[in-house]
Amino acid sequence: MPSLVHETVLMRYLVLCCDYDGTLATEGKVFPETIAALERLIASGRRLILVTGRELDQLHSVCPCLNLFEYVVAENGALLYHPATGAETPLGERPPESFVAALRARNVGPISVGRVIVATWEPHETAVLETIKQQGLELQVIFNKGAVMILPAGVNKASGLSAALGRMGLSPDNAVGIGDAENDHALLALCACGVAVANAVPSLKEEADIVTQGARGAGVVELIDALIADDLRSLTRGAGAG
Repeated sequence: MPSLVHETVLMRYLVLCCDYDGTLATEGKVFPETIAALERLIASGRRLILVTGRELDQLHSVCPCLNLFEYVVAENGALLYHPATGAETPLGERPPESFVAALRARNVGPISVGRVIVATWEPHETAVLETIKQQGLELQVIFNKGAVMILPAGVNKASGLSAALGRMGLSPDNAVGIGDAENDHALLALCACGVAVANAVPSLKEEADIVTQGARGAGVVELIDALIADDLRSLTRGAGAG
């Protein structure tokens, strides 16, 4: 009697690292069909990390599925949050109060101050850069669709994601990253497979290994379905999916 051979397909991509605004969410809202796809991904044995420029308090108020993510990299890489325990780990030092006071004195506003990040909006980037120079601070400015984010030097989505992956015992070689904006370049560059949703800025699409046909949450669902179907084996790397 011939023997029966059971083929086991090993998963390379064990974790999906997802941006929030403009990727997972549309106008700040995550649709039910996108949440259902996230749940399917977890049921397939894979894991989730949220990687966002948003502050944690904002996420709690807008994201109904935060508990699906094993880790949340918030504040554009400056804060690591573990939803299961509520533990927060700052991954940098907040700029001094004198820096924020100097910005306010220059009529920069609105200003948002997180655990580490300080953020405002264009066209205040010139005042921000001048204040950094005047105070001799080792800070960097990262742009995101009109937002001006001030962070410690070397802190970005990639550095924050590296910290999360390390705690999970995973490598970037096991990661798929998906995003839409300027601040997602670091995210996609770190992951073994970088994906841009259809509504992404052109420069991110050029960098991505895959471009989804769907925009925002629909693109995330499309990617999840492909991950579950065959671990992305059917998608041509580097040529895009749409």
